Amino acid sequence: MSKMSIDPKVAKKCADTIRLLAADGVQKANSGHPGMPMGMADCAFVLWTRFLKYNPSDPQWPGRDRFVLSAGHGSMLLYSMLHLSGYDVSLDDLKSFRQWGSRTPGHPEVGHTAGVETTTGPLGQGFSNGIGMAIAAKMTAARFNTSEYKLFGTENIFAIVSDGDLMEGVSSETASIAGHLKLGNVVYLYDDNKITIEGNTSLAFTENVAKRFEAYGWHVLSADAYDHAQIADALQKGIDEKEHPTLIIVKSHIGYGSPAKHDTSEVHGAPLGEEELKATKKNLGFPEDKTFYVPDEVKKVFDDRKEELKGVYKAWQSQFEKWKKTHKDLADLREKMLNKTLPVNLEKQLIEALPADTNATRNLSGVVMQKIAEIVPGFIGGSADLDPSTKTYLKKYPSVQAGQFEGRNFHYGIREHGMGSINNGLGLYGGFIPYGSTFLVFADYMRPPIRLAAIMGLQSIYVFTHDSIFVGEDGPTHQPVEHFAALRTIPNLHVLRPADGMETAVCWAMALRRQNGPTALLLTRQKVAALNRPAGFKPEDIAKGAYVISGDSGKPCDVVLIGTGSEVEPAVAAAETLHTKGISTRVVSMPSTEVFEAQPESYQKSVIPVSAKKIFIVEAGVSFGWKSYFNIPTEVICVDKFGSSAPYKLLAEKYGLTGPQIAEKILKSLK
Repeated sequence: MSKMSIDPKVAKKCADTIRLLAADGVQKANSGHPGMPMGMADCAFVLWTRFLKYNPSDPQWPGRDRFVLSAGHGSMLLYSMLHLSGYDVSLDDLKSFRQWGSRTPGHPEVGHTAGVETTTGPLGQGFSNGIGMAIAAKMTAARFNTSEYKLFGTENIFAIVSDGDLMEGVSSETASIAGHLKLGNVVYLYDDNKITIEGNTSLAFTENVAKRFEAYGWHVLSADAYDHAQIADALQKGIDEKEHPTLIIVKSHIGYGSPAKHDTSEVHGAPLGEEELKATKKNLGFPEDKTFYVPDEVKKVFDDRKEELKGVYKAWQSQFEKWKKTHKDLADLREKMLNKTLPVNLEKQLIEALPADTNATRNLSGVVMQKIAEIVPGFIGGSADLDPSTKTYLKKYPSVQAGQFEGRNFHYGIREHGMGSINNGLGLYGGFIPYGSTFLVFADYMRPPIRLAAIMGLQSIYVFTHDSIFVGEDGPTHQPVEHFAALRTIPNLHVLRPADGMETAVCWAMALRRQNGPTALLLTRQKVAALNRPAGFKPEDIAKGAYVISGDSGKPCDVVLIGTGSEVEPAVAAAETLHTKGISTRVVSMPSTEVFEAQPESYQKSVIPVSAKKIFIVEAGVSFGWKSYFNIPTEVICVDKFGSSAPYKLLAEKYGLTGPQIAEKILKSLK
C-alpha cells in the first residue's frame, strides 16, 4: 500500500478529473460509454494511486500487478488512468478516442496500447483472462522462486467487472475454477450500478451475487464507490486474503456527477451531450469551458505515485539481478520459456517419437505430446474433462491443484468456454504455451476465446478430437460437420487436419513454431493408415499446408483430388481406381487451407497444376468455404447434412466417402 498522503479534496478532484476526461473523450468522438468510467473513477483512483504496482517506463515489468478492465466498453477509464499514470498515452490520444489509427480504440486492445493487459469488450472474457493470469503467476512462482528469493507470483490480478460480465456464463465457469484453485491473488471490483442498456438490472438479474460467489469459494466484501477509505480498506483486505479470490461489490452510480443522466441507462452507451457535459463540469466544480483538463495538483498526485513506484521497481530489479546470478539454471530456463525456444530439429524429434502401428490421429497426437512436454518446458494444458478420450494428459507431470502449481496438467471440468478464456490469460502472462482440448463439436462452446486469441495474436493451441461424422455411434449431436468451415472463417486461426502420424507430428511442430496466433488441430477418433509418400517427399512440405502425396508431381494430370485428414486415405484409393481407367490423378493432402493459400503462387501451382481439367475435394464436412484454385472447374464431395448414429465404416458407405464411391463419382462427373 502506498505511503503517500493525499488531501481528501485533492483526491476528489483526481477522481473527478478521471470521470471528466472519460466524458470529454466520448463526447468528442460522439461515440462510446461514459457511464461506467464516471461511476467507477474513485475506485480506479484509489487502486492505481495506493495499491497497483506498475512502471510506465517498463510496461512489461514482470513484477507488476495486472489490471484488467473486463468491462471493456468503459475503455476511456483505462485510457485516462494510463495517461495520468505516465504511460505513452497522451492527451492527443485521448482526444482521438475511437478514431482511425488511434492508440485509444473503442475497446482496449493488448499490444496496441501500452499498459493494456488484454483485449476486452466481449463481456466475461476479461474476468476469465484474469483468472488465467492468476494461475500463471502461481505457476511461475512454483517454478522460479527459491527460499531466499520470492520474486515471482507476488503480484495481484486486479479487475473492474460489470453486471454484464457476471451475467455471461463464462464468468461462472471461471469463477468456479478460481475458487477451486484458491487463487488468493485475484482481487476484483464489481461495479454494481444496477444499469444495463435496456434499463435496470432487475429486468433480468435479481440473483444474490454475494451468496453466489461465496458458494464458489470467493472472499466477498463490499464498499461504497465514493468512500475512498472504504475502497482502500476492502482492497487491502482482498490483498491480505491468500486462500480465496476476492470480489468487492462496489455500490456505484452510472454517470456519477451528471445532474440529468446519473443512474440512467441513457448514459451507458452514448455521450452526455454538450449541454449536459457542461452541467456535469459545473456540478463537479470544474471549468465548463475547458475540455481534457488536468489540474496541476492532480498531475502532482500521479507524478508522486510514479516516483514512489520507481523505488519498488528498483528494489525488485536489484533482487532479480541477484537471483539470475545465484540461480543461473533457473534464469536460463526462464529465458527459454519466455522466448519459447524450440529445438532446431523439432520436427525430426516429434516424427521419431511416433509409434509404428496404425492408429487414430488423436492417439498419435497423444504420443507426440509426451515428447513435446520433454523438450518444451512452457507447454501446459488440459481438457474439458476428456483426457481419456482426447489423449492430452502429460503423463510424467502432476496436475495443477490448489497449493500445487508445479504441475502441467489442468482439469478444467466440463467448461470449454472457461478453458479457452483461461488459456488466453495463461498465454498473455508470458512463458507458457497453453493447449486446451475437447471434442470438435464442442468448439462452439469456446468460439469467443478462440476469436479473441486470433485478434490478440496469442499462441494458444486447441486439440479438437472426434473430428467428423466418423465419431460413429454417438450420432449427429456429436458428429461435427460444419465445424471445419466455421473455424476456417476466423482470420488468423490456423486450422490443421492431419491425415496420419507423420502429418500429426509436423502439425504439432507448426503449432509450436507459430507464435503470432492460435492453432486448432483436428484429430480423428477412428484409426487411419500410415500413408505412403512419393520419392522426394520432405516433411517440411507438410508445413506448407498442402503437398502431393500420390501421383507424379512432375507430370501433367487430368484430375487433382484434394483430401484433408482421414479423407486422404480414401482419396488415394480412389486415385488408384482412376489410374486403372486411364485417368491420370494427382492426390493432394491439404492439412491447412489457410497455410497453403499463404504460400507463393509458384508453390501452389506446383501442387495444383493449372493444366488440370478438374479438381475434386473430399472432406467429411460441409462444402461451404471450398473454392476453385486457378479457376479450374471444381466439385466438392462433402457432407452437407448432419450425421447419423451408426458404426463409422457404415457411415463412410452411406455418405459416399469410400475409395470406390469417390472414384465412381469422379468418373460420372468426367463423362
